[in-house]
Amino acid sequence: MSRKIAPYLLLIPTFLVIGLFIYWPAVYSFNLSFHRRTPFGNRMIFVGWKNFIRLFEWSEYTNTVVVTVSYVALSVSITVILSLLLAMLLNQKIPGVRLYRTFIFAPYAISPAIAGVLWSFLLNPVVGHVNYFLTKTFGLQVEWLTTKPYAFYSIVFATVWKMMPFDVIFYLAGLQSIPDELLESSIIDGASLWKRIRHIIVPLLSPITFYLVIMNIITTMFAAFAIIDVMTKGGPANSTTTMIYRLYLDAFAFQKTGIAAAESVVLFLIMSVVTIFYFLLVEKRVHYQ
Repeated sequence: MSRKIAPYLLLIPTFLVIGLFIYWPAVYSFNLSFHRRTPFGNRMIFVGWKNFIRLFEWSEYTNTVVVTVSYVALSVSITVILSLLLAMLLNQKIPGVRLYRTFIFAPYAISPAIAGVLWSFLLNPVVGHVNYFLTKTFGLQVEWLTTKPYAFYSIVFATVWKMMPFDVIFYLAGLQSIPDELLESSIIDGASLWKRIRHIIVPLLSPITFYLVIMNIITTMFAAFAIIDVMTKGGPANSTTTMIYRLYLDAFAFQKTGIAAAESVVLFLIMSVVTIFYFLLVEKRVHYQ
């Protein structure tokens, strides 16, 4: 009897941590989305669906949703495509390839906040290396972090740079698992590089792509908060304010706890719907053999 109970006793600390730090905050946030706190925060007033109605009538929030969709779609697409191309280059048998792999993987070891600081320095209009190159080469001086649409492009650059090593690692492992005989036989049959990529490499790597796309979506929706906070703080004119950053502003900067809780519920529902539809529609095209 004690042997049957022992595993459950050992799991109690894990259940307590998950319950206290994941499930209880989630339930509390869902409940808070239907309430409004009084100015001094000493009591909550039930308002029903008013927080959600205010959100969707608020033009600034709908703009935030558009910015988020654009940011996620652009960042994920560029990251996946560039990662596959870089992985193919790093899979070549050339001198110094291990050194190149080390350089490519380096950004994965730093935090998103540090990545934001690095790109803020690189894109600085006065001492940044990017503007120095553009000035010397084309005579251009761009205010990357304070003007539209360059601020949006800046956070996309930083996000792609930060996420790409993660994808490259998986693609490189997948490329190394493809039998050389398969590619060699296609070359003998006269298949061009594009046909080999399209009809052999991409289908065989589709399980990895399937996994990476959903992981990249999660990263850009949540983990990229630090990059935005360090580089642009959502500006200029909310052009880089994503849903997660809007939630942070409303919850901690403006103390709109009810609105912020409603935003968290909307974000949860969007991610749930995207994930479900992604698995239902895209998984059918994944080749596991």
